[in-house]
Amino acid sequence: MTTLALFVLLFGCMMIGMPIAFSLGLSSVVTILLFSNDSLASIALKMFENVSEHYTLLAIPFFILSSAFLSTGGVAKRLIRFALSVVGHIRGGIAMASVLACMLFAAVSGSSPATVAAIGTIVIAGMVKAGYPEDFAAGVITNAGTLGILIPPSIVMLVYAAATEVSAARMFMAGLIPGLIMGGMLMIGIYIAARIKKLPSQPWGGVREVFSASWSALGGLMLIIIVMGSIYGGIASPTEAAAVSAVYAFAIAVFGYRDIGPMRAVPWRYEGESTGRMMSRNLSQMSLALPRTINDPEVRKTIMDAVKVSIMLLFIIANAMLFAHVLTTERIPHAIASLITGMGLEPWSFFLIVNILLILAGDFMEPSAIILIMAPILFPIAVQLGIDPIHLGIVMVVNMEIGMVTPPVGLNLFVTAGITGHSLTWVLKAALPWMGILLLFLVMVTYIPQISLFLPEYIDYLKGYK
Repeated sequence: MTTLALFVLLFGCMMIGMPIAFSLGLSSVVTILLFSNDSLASIALKMFENVSEHYTLLAIPFFILSSAFLSTGGVAKRLIRFALSVVGHIRGGIAMASVLACMLFAAVSGSSPATVAAIGTIVIAGMVKAGYPEDFAAGVITNAGTLGILIPPSIVMLVYAAATEVSAARMFMAGLIPGLIMGGMLMIGIYIAARIKKLPSQPWGGVREVFSASWSALGGLMLIIIVMGSIYGGIASPTEAAAVSAVYAFAIAVFGYRDIGPMRAVPWRYEGESTGRMMSRNLSQMSLALPRTINDPEVRKTIMDAVKVSIMLLFIIANAMLFAHVLTTERIPHAIASLITGMGLEPWSFFLIVNILLILAGDFMEPSAIILIMAPILFPIAVQLGIDPIHLGIVMVVNMEIGMVTPPVGLNLFVTAGITGHSLTWVLKAALPWMGILLLFLVMVTYIPQISLFLPEYIDYLKGYK
């Protein structure tokens, strides 16, 4: 009876258009008040504990703030230039460079919509100007942007780690190789389509352009090395690395590239200026500009935008964890696990059901909410079937990627529609041909566990060897 009431209330609230956070919270509170002895005070305390006790969740606002500074600054432009210098000369190279730029930006942002917005705003217009069909450009970016939640650091992976209490660092390790493989599959698909459609390529800029673009993009590339190197090397936890990334992104956007903030009109070097004089002048200007930075309108707007997104996401997480608490208290996941294992399901058939269920859920709900609702249910079943929780997590993340490009709640579709000015239906038609690559990749990740598990197991082996 409790289970029926909980889910009827949840889906009833969602069907009348109530936001997902309020639907989760209201259904949980009503169920507790009707079928439990807990008080309203204990509910409020539980919501606070759900967020405050998970140290991993602290990384989310830091990564969101880092992504906000990098999206506002010129990091995206410089990463695109670097990607073009590497693969732009191949047929279809501008589209391939767009995918590579999405992979690089994903490694510093952790967000799929942010990746589409930062890269798509620049490259879609650039591809159309170079002779690419607009629907081709929009479809590529909409799907490539999903790499934002697969290539670490990933906010969705952090949510899964908090919901299941697995290692966030191991989740990040597990996502790297699948992210590279998916990016490679999209590039292969682009190359084949480019040969068929006879799409243009850019002239080879030479080794000098590669080095020049690399130096220009070094600020963004260094963030990848700092964050992932510190996590993989065991120097810092994901939360500590996220805090460092937020400070670094602020410094590189305001004082490095100077795309926002009080120093944006000041060049790094004047013509004929000596190196010593240049360094002394810049240090002096930075020290003078630092007190004015927080009051700068652009910097304050960037911080406030990040705060709004963080509050929204953490509010969803707090309510979803209250929902998960009700599930656990009523032993619903254990009952479902016993039922499914009693049916004699094999791991392959379990994954088939999971993929269908998650793809359908991704059509209507935000990825973090799906993870927080479904992970507590699927986790004990996977453990009983002998499935590695890290493998299950990557499969769930890839399903969330597909959900980002499927209506009616596909966030990437809305971002691309906003960039191009076309309708959601037009963007969906543009994205559909590339979605087949994502579905093929989902099958590969689901039934070849070592794609996800090779790197974390290898790093564990190296640590044991040492």
